[in-house]
Amino acid sequence: MVEIKTDSSIEAMRAAGRVVAQALRAARETAAVGVSLLELDRAARAVLADAGASSPFLGYRPDWAPTPFPAVLCVSVNDAIVHGIPDGYRLRDGDLVGVDCGAVLDGWAGDAAVSFTVGRARPEDSALIATAERALAAGIAAAVVGHRIGDIAHAIGQVCRTAGAGIPDGFGGHGIGRRMHEDPGVPNEGRPGRGLTLRHGMVLAIEPMVIAGGGDGHYTARDGWTVRTIDGSRAAHAEHTVAITDDGPRVLTAL
Repeated sequence: MVEIKTDSSIEAMRAAGRVVAQALRAARETAAVGVSLLELDRAARAVLADAGASSPFLGYRPDWAPTPFPAVLCVSVNDAIVHGIPDGYRLRDGDLVGVDCGAVLDGWAGDAAVSFTVGRARPEDSALIATAERALAAGIAAAVVGHRIGDIAHAIGQVCRTAGAGIPDGFGGHGIGRRMHEDPGVPNEGRPGRGLTLRHGMVLAIEPMVIAGGGDGHYTARDGWTVRTIDGSRAAHAEHTVAITDDGPRVLTAL
């Protein structure tokens, strides 16, 4: 069932979204050559603690997961697409890093992700990140009252495929509210004019993921969480929590 949020609930989600944005900024500012992924997670934990927010990631264990997730960030490096577990790996010059963060504040959730490079960026990595960001912007632009979920999916997919990027099958965005994952699902590719009609008060986490090699294949690593590209090519991820309103889409996880 899709929950329609009141305007006051959207304002509360905006407060949670600001915490997510601040945590992502802290992680990005901490990232540098020689810094461990655990240090990024610690930086985000400090932001959540200062805001009085909790993490919907920490301890999260869906049915398919072998263990609860042990961190407040997902940090996915190079060929990791999503769900990377922060560990003692120290960032190297040229690494492509995707950071995903959630926060729950006063019972409402926010969820967003950003990708960036550490040190000297490879041109192809910069192009891949730009593709993910353009796809996100296109998806947000399509998130208007009267459109359908398929319009968002189509807008994202068109940007990705035009750029020659792969789209990991089986992954996409989702509704969000009191829980991090709610109905409806938001695919990253689809047919326009299909699916649920968008209404004022719906809130969606829109999150394109792109694979540099152009294929859609992926596998889950031995840790049971990290999703990697089959061809070993690099991946990028971008995400915002977006409210559908009569005045147009409202990004709730912007700074």
